[in-house]
Amino acid sequence: MPVLIFDIETIPDVKGLRALMDLPAEVSDAEVAEKAFQQRREATGSDFLQHHLQRVVTISCAMRDARHFRVFSLSEPESGERDIIQRFFDGIERYSPQIVSWNGGGFDLPVLHYRGLVHGVVAERYWDQGEGNYADSRDFKWNNYISRYHNRHLDLMDLLALYQPRASAPLDQLAKLMGFPGKMGMDGSAVWQAWCEGRIGEIRDYCETDVVNTYLVYLGFQRMRGHLSTADFEAECAVVRSTLEGIDAAHWREFLAKWPTSAT
Repeated sequence: MPVLIFDIETIPDVKGLRALMDLPAEVSDAEVAEKAFQQRREATGSDFLQHHLQRVVTISCAMRDARHFRVFSLSEPESGERDIIQRFFDGIERYSPQIVSWNGGGFDLPVLHYRGLVHGVVAERYWDQGEGNYADSRDFKWNNYISRYHNRHLDLMDLLALYQPRASAPLDQLAKLMGFPGKMGMDGSAVWQAWCEGRIGEIRDYCETDVVNTYLVYLGFQRMRGHLSTADFEAECAVVRSTLEGIDAAHWREFLAKWPTSAT
């Protein structure tokens, strides 16, 4: 089964917020977002907007099958939000991969559910829980993408914390403790500002490094549970390193510079 690691980056859904708050067109996008942040802070103490009010601007993926490892993004401005989300679920439709995330059950997938619903996205295979129109649909009753304790979607953060939120670890810190580069360039809290400044490429690059960090942690987990030998783990890390060395991009050069060979 192919493995698909994914991560999303979001910004406030300014269009939706403008409609929900009944704000006129002359109110700028930045002012709409700030008003929403302020209301959220007053209600909860945090300006983190609810999942359904997040607009998806990037989904970055790392895919490993029997032959290749590759990293790619479905992103603005090349595609709009609906197309980004639909293409992600089309990939699941085509390959039925195991999907792997870091807090995907807590954030990424609920956002994709709500935003997909808003945009009329179709994701039949993803939602199959044993009643679908596929030859192997019965298998999905026992192992599907939706149920928390099934592994067709493996939320590494959730599993490693044994489903206890207070035991959750930040990906950045865990990756660095394991000898991997960790987050680079920005974090999720800086995405809106970067978007406002037109730094869309930086958002995509940041998201891509996150999925590679997640894949490397996943490889460590596979070694820990006996699904990879130490030699296999080192060989897989070498595949990742070799793939990134073949991509002429500044964020991968920086990533590799922070990933010493001795770490694997």
